[in-house]
Amino acid sequence: MDLPPCGRSLGGHTCTEVGEHFCVPRADHAQRFIETALKHTKGRFARTAFTLLYFQREEIVRPLFGTVVWDEEHECYRRRYRIAWIEIARKNGKSELLAAIMLTVFFCDGEYGAELFSIARDRKQAALIFDVAVQMIKFNPALAKLCKIIPSQRRIIKTNSNSIYQVLANDAAGALGSNPSAVAADEILAWHDGGMWEALRTGMGSLARVQPLFVAATTAGYDTESFGHKEHTEMLRVAEDPSYMPHCFSYIRALPRDADAFDEDNWSIANPALKTPDNPDGFLSMQSMREMALEAKNNPLKLNGFLQFQQNQWTNQAVRWMPMHLFDGSRGTVYRSAPDTMEQFAGRECWMGIDLAGRQDLTSICYLFPDGESCDVVWRHFCPEGALTRLDERNSGRFSREFVTEGWLTVTEGDVLDFEKVYAQIEEDSRRFRILGADMDVWSSAPVLQALEERLYTEIFAYANDFKHMSDSMHRILELTTEKKFRWHGNPLARWCFDAVQARIAAYDPNLIRPDKPNRDTESKRIDAVPAAIMAVNAWQGRGTASTSYYADNDVMTL
Repeated sequence: MDLPPCGRSLGGHTCTEVGEHFCVPRADHAQRFIETALKHTKGRFARTAFTLLYFQREEIVRPLFGTVVWDEEHECYRRRYRIAWIEIARKNGKSELLAAIMLTVFFCDGEYGAELFSIARDRKQAALIFDVAVQMIKFNPALAKLCKIIPSQRRIIKTNSNSIYQVLANDAAGALGSNPSAVAADEILAWHDGGMWEALRTGMGSLARVQPLFVAATTAGYDTESFGHKEHTEMLRVAEDPSYMPHCFSYIRALPRDADAFDEDNWSIANPALKTPDNPDGFLSMQSMREMALEAKNNPLKLNGFLQFQQNQWTNQAVRWMPMHLFDGSRGTVYRSAPDTMEQFAGRECWMGIDLAGRQDLTSICYLFPDGESCDVVWRHFCPEGALTRLDERNSGRFSREFVTEGWLTVTEGDVLDFEKVYAQIEEDSRRFRILGADMDVWSSAPVLQALEERLYTEIFAYANDFKHMSDSMHRILELTTEKKFRWHGNPLARWCFDAVQARIAAYDPNLIRPDKPNRDTESKRIDAVPAAIMAVNAWQGRGTASTSYYADNDVMTL
């Protein structure tokens, strides 16, 4: 059949193109709405006009809204793209741009009974884009008159068209009945799975919606097995070959693997909002980028975050944590033997961290002795005979030859650790030191806590070794070590553990870390001295200082 001309008009210009084409009036309409009806919402740009930067205008908004195809089912022209993928580095304005795109659909599509949703890993994250959209509406009295905003429900109702825009809980089953006109999906890198995506994407199949739009925005992640990486891979293919999925729009800005991440000339690749001589209207600070690059050069943890969040590269989840030249520099005095090391601190006050194991790992007890803003740390390590055999096999006999012979490791008979010997040693140490309190992991905590409280007269907290409970003290240990205030007195088994540990970084926050446990079945390494030290620092920093208790805002278990 012969297709009719497009016919869309704006400002005296009518599009006469036929078939798939770029419709200038549609693109102009979207751009004009954003730049004249919407305002920025934060910082020094708040209440100023949302003037699109070049990349926002020419590379995202205009092609997304201006590219149209003929729809035989609806017998009209509609937007070509049903899925849009925007992947750029952090702080390049993704949230405000997504809010602007959602409001363009909400106010400009002219659909009665439209349903728009913001979704993310959790409801709090999903609300970020929605809250920006709410503020944009409040800044425009004409738009505000058309809407009823219900903050408690995270919902906007456009009264003249009975349309809604709301935050949706991350509940795939609950979303199955939805019939979306548009969806804003934020930070896909942090999603646990694709259930919510599929529930809403498949809900767009109804003929009731002429041109539904699913917009996803994210920064690079680290888990190559995640849903986010699978979509990233698909969208890379779309970017290379648009005919692969013509209904998908893919915009990915990432620093190539072979490019120098510290070359300032490369930073604009993943950061199109960076303020440079060629981009004077950019809102991303060059000075801030330089500072983050400098920090990344000096800290392997921050390097990973810099590559992932500032250069939009997919990275490894676990990275080396402790620079061993710094750890060795914070050794302090090395005493003649393990027993001699313990005797140096007789009569001193200390905090204790307990990392438990049963069969294959080490059980580590860390005693931390505060000394002003610095500390001294010593350990006792235990394992059963069965574990010693396996550790010797994978470490050229070093455990028996060095760690056991020199008194750094105590071995109990059998294949399972004799906890009574551990309890007896702790009880003996309680007479040697003044133990102020202890933290321990929640593994088998109830019986162990009960046994220890029968022998000690101190408070013991137990909790999961997760990001919430481990991150702050890991950062604190690294700070103390850098300042040579974390004196470990040459314990070779503790050093071996610190040399082996990697930090696992939270997908949703590069500042949240925890120790990454080695695979005990395939790897020779163990790290148990590290979580024991982290828990000792937790106890010291949370209960041993005048600062607000760490546990005021964190879940713990006491018996």
